[in-house]
Amino acid sequence: MLSRLMNLLKACFRPSSDRFIHKNADTGGHQDGLLWYKDTGQHVNGEFSMAVVQANNLLEDQSQLESGCLSTHQSGPYGTFVGIYDGHGGPETSRYINDHLFQHLKRFTYEQQSMSVDVIRKAYQATEEGFLSLVARQWPMTPQLAAVGSCCLVGVVCGTNLYVANLGDSRAVLGRAVKETEEYLAIQLSAEHNACIESVRQELQLLHPDDSQIVVLKHNVWRVKGLIQISRSIGDVYLKKAEFNREPLYPKFRLREPFKKPILSADPSISVHKLLPHDKFVIFASDGLWEHLTNQEAVDIVQKHSRTGSARRLVKTALQEAAKKREMRYSDLKKIDRGVRRHFHDDITVIVLFLDSNLISKASSMKGPNISVRGGGINFPSNTLAPCTTPTETTG
Repeated sequence: MLSRLMNLLKACFRPSSDRFIHKNADTGGHQDGLLWYKDTGQHVNGEFSMAVVQANNLLEDQSQLESGCLSTHQSGPYGTFVGIYDGHGGPETSRYINDHLFQHLKRFTYEQQSMSVDVIRKAYQATEEGFLSLVARQWPMTPQLAAVGSCCLVGVVCGTNLYVANLGDSRAVLGRAVKETEEYLAIQLSAEHNACIESVRQELQLLHPDDSQIVVLKHNVWRVKGLIQISRSIGDVYLKKAEFNREPLYPKFRLREPFKKPILSADPSISVHKLLPHDKFVIFASDGLWEHLTNQEAVDIVQKHSRTGSARRLVKTALQEAAKKREMRYSDLKKIDRGVRRHFHDDITVIVLFLDSNLISKASSMKGPNISVRGGGINFPSNTLAPCTTPTETTG
């Protein structure tokens, strides 16, 4: 009996990705080892392409595309929402954002009867407060949840406006056609919050003038309090509220001195871009992509090939660069399983949103089916100890 139980446990927690390969076969995406992709799809403003490659044992990147009604009421407005949530310390925060942020955005859009910077900011705030409440409730049972967080990149196309909001170091890059040369210009739309950027370090030092250790160079990497590279996030409650920076939290997360005000922020940088006919596509991606490709390299790859498979092509190019840096073949890198793979590259999520200027001009009032796609990956099945969000695509 005991041996049967042990065999069952081994089967449940076997790290090999083989037994998950057909998991997403009927959800509109495809799984190829640790790569999930949806080469092409239609949103109300044009086409899109998505891809996710997993490196962590549990996928910490989460992502979604929602297109159609952006309100809880079918009166609109209509448009497209893109979210990329790069988690750290575990997958719980990024999964929470995937399940709640867009719902909050729809509620605030309905209340204000329009899309706006204020609506997006309120949606972020409500998501942060919701996760904080979850951490507080779980503290007696799961105190380590206080040390889990996520970057949060959002793009919303509504009418001729593109809103881009960001916490952390994911990035949105616009591909703009230059008529005279027939080349495409890469324009970064998102502001990043990583301590490797001098202006971010200066901002932290201004906010915490009495703390000489607010940013520390550790192993040649700038980190906030010597612990984390990003200065803004959802979650990471242990660096926002002092009551969660104590036992039984693991000692490596506990600060020696108590803090009186939050060290990290959940206030997103938000910009509004007026879309023009020569704005052709936007690449939304977690920092795993940008570690290996420049903005212009990514835009050139999308521009020089067919739209179908654009996101998968970007991911593959990044993986080839990662293999080259380690002086190994791409084919050998692909054989390395999740968990161990994290030593070679991060989880990488890419959504390429193509913009059709004819559709954009009338899309905010044009009704169509609601499209919902979530990026996939290999997780423990949802009936085990590590619950996961199953990748789905729905239309309705």
